[in-house]
Amino acid sequence: MSFDQPMPPFNAGDPSATFLSTSCLDFLMIELVPMTYRVANELDTSAAADGSAEHKNSAAETASNAATATTTAAGGSRKLDEDEERDAVFFRLEGLGYRVGLGLVERFSRDRPRFNDALDAIKFVCKDLWMLVFKKQVDNLKTNHRGVYVLTDNAFRPLARMSADPGGHAVARAQPFLWFPCGIVRGALAAMGIAATVQAETSELPGAVFQIKTLPTR
Repeated sequence: MSFDQPMPPFNAGDPSATFLSTSCLDFLMIELVPMTYRVANELDTSAAADGSAEHKNSAAETASNAATATTTAAGGSRKLDEDEERDAVFFRLEGLGYRVGLGLVERFSRDRPRFNDALDAIKFVCKDLWMLVFKKQVDNLKTNHRGVYVLTDNAFRPLARMSADPGGHAVARAQPFLWFPCGIVRGALAAMGIAATVQAETSELPGAVFQIKTLPTR
């Protein structure tokens, strides 16, 4: 798969080559976060309803159990609280990104020589992977040479279309849109044999800062 404009001879040497418009990726990134919030809440509601039904069946034995089941059923439709919802959405988005990152590196680094160390792999992420997915390279890379890398993108593509709202909450609302890219980076590193944790934040749109901490191999 390539996000570039197909040019003759359309990569004829690769019989499995397919092409995807960059607009499709932009639309996916826009819709992925609200869709994941909906799915997380729908699954929680469904699980609560199933639990309520089980309580109702057992409640038929005694009046006291029936009263308990009624109370449980009434509470079964509760929505996730803010922290639970955030954790559920992060888990799903980061997991989706992880699988995408694995696939991208397996496909696009197969003809490259093996990376010598973690720094080479991080440079591949900053240049090749970033260009492939976000159409530009990372603006700045810093490291303490002890397994911590900080990637700065001053115009991060998934945040480029966001506007600041009057209430000043744009930065907080943009945070979930960084979880899928975090998964992509972690999955890409995993495909290159590097275990790491990836966190991202934004203090001013459309910039984003990614912090990668490599984990020692066992």
